[in-house]
Amino acid sequence: MKLIYLTLLVLPAALLCFQSANTVFAAAEEDELDDVVDIEGEDNQVVGEDVGEEDDAVVKSAQDVDTTILFTKPIPNYGDNAFDLQAGYPVEFLVGFVNKGVEDYVVESMEASFRYPMDYTYFIQNFTALPYNKEVKPKQEATFAYSFIPSEAYAGRPFGLNIQLNYRDASGNYYQEAVYNQTVNVVEVSEGLDGETFFLYVFLGAACVLALVLGQQALSSLARRRSPRSAPKPLETGTANDVDYDWLPKEVVNQLKKSPKTPKQSPRLRKAKRSAGDD
Repeated sequence: MKLIYLTLLVLPAALLCFQSANTVFAAAEEDELDDVVDIEGEDNQVVGEDVGEEDDAVVKSAQDVDTTILFTKPIPNYGDNAFDLQAGYPVEFLVGFVNKGVEDYVVESMEASFRYPMDYTYFIQNFTALPYNKEVKPKQEATFAYSFIPSEAYAGRPFGLNIQLNYRDASGNYYQEAVYNQTVNVVEVSEGLDGETFFLYVFLGAACVLALVLGQQALSSLARRRSPRSAPKPLETGTANDVDYDWLPKEVVNQLKKSPKTPKQSPRLRKAKRSAGDD
């Protein structure tokens, strides 16, 4: 029994120490990751590429095209300059394209990327370019959906989010428009019980079980000490002395008191006496 109590006390503490060591190791890995600047993107594209040399060949947007963006997951707080993106969870948004001109436009693709917040010409991660190839007639509009998932390795750091729409007109002129170009925060979302909290609950449960077992044993020993010795059972007395003679006449009562008590006889003896008397 003592071995069980010792196991209940030592095992949760050992689990907590193991979890703390894992947390310290993970924090050290994150610190090493913060020192890395050039990171390869998830979509097999090289990041950390300086595109300043291509400034002369920048493609501008068309004047008779209006674009709008609406984030559906997560919903941003428009009162702040930056909003939070959850690492490891999809980011979804819609882009509206309005053709106010007199010629057709073809929306070819849309892409998103993380940029260095102090220099938006420096790429951190490129996401997939999603092709549409949708034609938008004059005085018409269209909506395009796009989604991406921030890597969990980027949690806890701000990035410049650039969302770019690529389209062309009927004459073959290509245009690019940055529908979103602001700083966002990639945050880590903790769902459910983490390892440290789980082991803490295990330790508390083991302590409660141990307290209940010890309390039960203490109460049992105390009850055995205070239990009284078995008292002798009281002897039952008959009702011979409790006969009520008030309903009898006084002469009969006096005669009964004076006459000696005869012992009780069995029915066989009484029958034998009667038979002898008849003879």
